[in-house]
Amino acid sequence: MTLPALGWQGLVVLVVFGVSLLIATYSTYAERVIAAFLQDRVGPDRAGPFGLLQPLADAVKLFTKEEFFPAGANRALFVFGPCLAMVTALMSSAVIPFGNFLQFGDTIVHLQGIEINVGMLYVFGMVSLGVYGIMIGGWASNNKFSLLGAIRAASQNISYELAMGLALIAVLMISGTLSLREITLQQSSAAPFVWHDIFNWNIMKQPLGFLIFIVCAFAETNRTPFDLPECETELIGGYHTEYSSMKMGLYLFAEYINVFVASAVMSVLYFGGFNFPFQYEMRDWLVSAQGLELVTAQNIITIVGLLGLFGKIFAFIFFFMWVRWTLPRFRYDQLMRLGWTILIPLAIFNILLTGGLITFGVIK
Repeated sequence: MTLPALGWQGLVVLVVFGVSLLIATYSTYAERVIAAFLQDRVGPDRAGPFGLLQPLADAVKLFTKEEFFPAGANRALFVFGPCLAMVTALMSSAVIPFGNFLQFGDTIVHLQGIEINVGMLYVFGMVSLGVYGIMIGGWASNNKFSLLGAIRAASQNISYELAMGLALIAVLMISGTLSLREITLQQSSAAPFVWHDIFNWNIMKQPLGFLIFIVCAFAETNRTPFDLPECETELIGGYHTEYSSMKMGLYLFAEYINVFVASAVMSVLYFGGFNFPFQYEMRDWLVSAQGLELVTAQNIITIVGLLGLFGKIFAFIFFFMWVRWTLPRFRYDQLMRLGWTILIPLAIFNILLTGGLITFGVIK
């Protein structure tokens, strides 16, 4: 790879991190607006037009609040916990293919931070490391409620990662690769009938696997109805009870980045990623009817696919928030029972069913 290409790819990494932070920031605004809509009340409307500057006002508030360290807390780990949660959340977005590629002369820029052939394992590894940030913060706070919240988070994370990993195995049996880019490209087809792309998406082949995956995604991101690690009515505030100022903000932003990453991963694994219907017909029409060069037409298709992927991601983020303001919280015994006695057996059954369908040639 030439130096200019490396420079372009480095720029893509920075843009991915910046977009992740921006979406996490405005997810806090969207959370309030959606909650207000569902509860038939007025949301944030004071800071800027339609309240659009509310996230900036919240950021200023968090940065300027007084720093607080509990008595007996381990200061170094108390600061390290939220930093680790934030860094691992950002790093997990680096392998997601947000688009195909853009070509400028001889330089080809893939709209993906880094491409590795075990991209899905990388995401799982980063998600697993993120729970250490919660555990460290809960333990370093020297508060029994914080520690209880951290223990809940760790046990919940372990329980639902198993079912999520088993659901992913069925996708890997179909695709034969752990590369998120390859999985996305395999869900595309230049078949003569235009809706073939949608029927080639993994959601058509793995509806049960997707259902298991999205339930586990709610648990992995500590979202309602699985927000037991930070439930205010039982644990005051959970693992971040003792946190204030921007350290508290890092935990909050890390959760929203994880929601963004989970939405992107589900879009890539099950909904075709940056693929969209009519993409090949649209490219050929741009070349034949509009007289564009093939490279230019492909760049336009890539940009449209990028916008389409973000449309899918925002739909999932809306669903995360919709569920929060619709369903009540589970009891902890119900949460663990669902993970161990329902989702894991279902995921194993899905693997066996997928293997049988592959064997008899029903799905390829």
